[in-house]
Amino acid sequence: MRIDAITIFPEYFAALDISLLGKAQENMVIDFKAVDLRNYTHDKHKTVDDSPYGGGAGMLMKPEPWGEALDELLNLMVQQC
Repeated sequence: MRIDAITIFPEYFAALDISLLGKAQENMVIDFKAVDLRNYTHDKHKTVDDSPYGGGAGMLMKPEPWGEALDELLNLMVQQC
């Protein structure tokens, strides 16, 4: 089983290596990868969020990095089948 977690904090998943998930990876039961969303940005600051259209409080995630990350992961899945 393959599990991909798309995140802007991939280092948070490092603790899973010493848990049951880590043991499952060692025994090749699952294949877990934390995918850094910032790898799919094209600016020098690796920006993944933006202010909402029309102003207001808070930030929104940009769809472009998500689209590129999901496209790549889906292509990998198709190639493995």
